[in-house]
Parts: sequence; structure tokens; C-alpha cells
Amino acid sequence: MKKNLTLLALLFVFVLSACQAPAAIAEIEAPASTLPAAPTLEAAAQTSTQSEQVSIEYAKNFTLEYEDGYKLLTVTLPWMGASEAQKYALVPKGTEPKADLGGALVIFTPIESFVSLSTTYLPFLEQIDELPSLVAVDSADYIYNADVRLWVANGMVEAVGSGPGVNVEKLIELAPDVIMTSASGSPDWDTHPVLQQAGLPVVINSDYLEQDPLGRAEWSKFIAAFYDKEVEAGRIFDAVAARYENAKALTAGQTAKPTVFVNTAYEGTWYMPGAESYPAILLRDAGADYLWNDLEGSGAMPIDFEVVVERAKDADYWINVGFASDLASLSAMDSRYAEFTAYQEGKVYNNNARVSEMGGTDYFESGLANPDVVLMDLIKIFYPNLAAGHDFFYYRQLQ
Repeated sequence: MKKNLTLLALLFVFVLSACQAPAAIAEIEAPASTLPAAPTLEAAAQTSTQSEQVSIEYAKNFTLEYEDGYKLLTVTLPWMGASEAQKYALVPKGTEPKADLGGALVIFTPIESFVSLSTTYLPFLEQIDELPSLVAVDSADYIYNADVRLWVANGMVEAVGSGPGVNVEKLIELAPDVIMTSASGSPDWDTHPVLQQAGLPVVINSDYLEQDPLGRAEWSKFIAAFYDKEVEAGRIFDAVAARYENAKALTAGQTAKPTVFVNTAYEGTWYMPGAESYPAILLRDAGADYLWNDLEGSGAMPIDFEVVVERAKDADYWINVGFASDLASLSAMDSRYAEFTAYQEGKVYNNNARVSEMGGTDYFESGLANPDVVLMDLIKIFYPNLAAGHDFFYYRQLQ
């Protein structure tokens, strides 16, 4: 029972707003629209020089410092409750650092091969035209990117698993320049300890601990730094941030805000994100009145089903409803869902407009790199007149 509770806690820390969609809704077709045009890598690189540097503005869990002869990346909070930071010294190939690196893991840059043990790193590789450097993933099952799934199916990219059972032998054979993974601090689930024991270059990425949507997207610079492309990534991120702030400004003057609640119950208990969580911040920036904005912190808090009904029965909107592909499948989970006014009025929206054949949801992949598009989707839900020219990309209305 204790292990089950631990697993459930980890699930809500990593996901917060919903779970990956299962294969049962794989038939959902992706909309024909594409992401808004961002600066191309070529355009971003046109004015970049060797002396240019980037700063970190939104992300709280990593720093990038330019030292004499190397760059120092520091993951200040590798996992919740970690007592020590993780440091990576990025040294140009063919050179040696001129100073004591203080135990930092040395990575010679630019790297040429990359192992991604999370789908969230893939869109950042794509942004800087480095997706072809990918040599392995943990599993293709929940990857949305069609190219990566094809490469895995054709054997061009290996699937090596994760956790203590990760295929260390295959990774030794591949000899990648960087293996990037997340960590929870639990040896029962983490991948990095066995990789470190094998002497493999494992880098911990804690993007999932960032609550600010732009803070999470800014980890693009972290990944790009290993390719010496953080300046180019910074230009792309700046465009995303500018679009996000412009979208946020659209709802700044709204006074009559629509009420909204999120998620569905799990075994009779509803887990509601706190006021400083990723989904709550998105809702606030979209001009919505999140009904659990009185919950402190960034974690998901357990709420009794009856309490949710009492507070949210007459809410205007209900979003992020987990595995539901339509209203019928939602009420099939629990007949009491049909009692909510949002259900009865058809104001239920889910972030599963883009789903792969195996159930990989793009909201949890490219959506993290494009919070401006996610925000515009939400604004279109709550204030259609303010987003008349925007087509839903990650969200869809359940029928």
C-alpha cells in the first residue's frame, strides 16, 4: 500500500494537470493547424557571435554561467527535497578548462549524440535542428513526434527503458555524449544512479519542477547549451515569451471571470493543483477564476468527491478531464459527472486534440515548449471573442 501511495504521489508531481491519454482515444485526429511560426534557427543564428551569452529569466531550477574557458550549468534543485545541486562543465572540444571545476561533470561541446529519457526534451531538440542527434529514448509508446516514433520502429533510434532496469549495456554500446533524464530522489524509480555507476554521462533535467509555464519552456536554453546553441535557443524562446505575454495581456482587464475546475477523480478522490502550480498559473494568465485558487503551494491536494461537487457543481467550465474522449466516456467513468453544470451545458474541454496511435499526447510534449499556444487555447475557451483568429491546437471541446 505504501508503494502504491508513493507511485501515486510521483504521478501527480510529474503530471499535475492530467495523465497521458490511453490508446483508447488514439483515433482522435490531430488538427490540420500547425504551431505559430517561430524564428527559424537560421534566422536566430544570423546575428549570433561567439561572444554572445544568454541569461535565465524565468526558470528557477537551473543557472548558466560563462566562466573562463567553459560554461557551467547548475541544476539547483535536481529533484524535490534534493540536498545538493548537480553541476555540468561544458568545455569546448579540443581544449582543457583553466580552473578547478569543483567536481562538475565535464561534457565536451558541441555534443553530437543525445539520449532522451523524457518526451519533454524532444521539442527543444527540434527547435535547434538537433533532433537527428537522437540515438535512444526510454520508450516510443508515449512519444507524439512521428519522426521519432518512425526512427524507433526502424531501429535508427534505440528504446532503452528507464529506472533501475534501464538497458545499461546498450547505452555503453551507443556511447552517447549526453544521457538526459529526470529524477525523483527515489532509488526505486530513478535512472541516473545505475548510469553514474557505469560511468555514463548522465545529466539530470528538472524541468518538471518549474511551475511558471515560461520557466519550463526556458529549459530550451539548458538543452541547447550542450550543442553551443543557447543563443539561438534564446532567440526562439524570446519570441515564445513575447507571444505569451501578449496573450496574457488580452485578459488583464477582465473583471467578470468564468469559473473553472480541473481533472477527474481517482478512486473517489480528486487531486486539485495548488494555486502556484503549472495549470493554475495558466488558468490565471488566461483570465479564469480557478475555484481552488485558495490551495497553497504547487502540489496536487486530495479533495473528497463530495467537496468538489459542492464547490464546482455550477462552475462555468471543466477542463483537463484525463482519459475522456467525449462526454459519454466521461460520464461512463462516474455517473455523478453528469451532475455538473459544465457537463450539462457542454462546456468541457480536454487537452487531447493531438494524440498518437499509442496514446502519446502532444500537450505533454510540444505543449511544454509552446506555452503561448496553450495559453491562447485557454483564452479561446474562456473568451472566444478575444481569440477569434486562433484555432484550437492542443485543446478540444468534448461532444
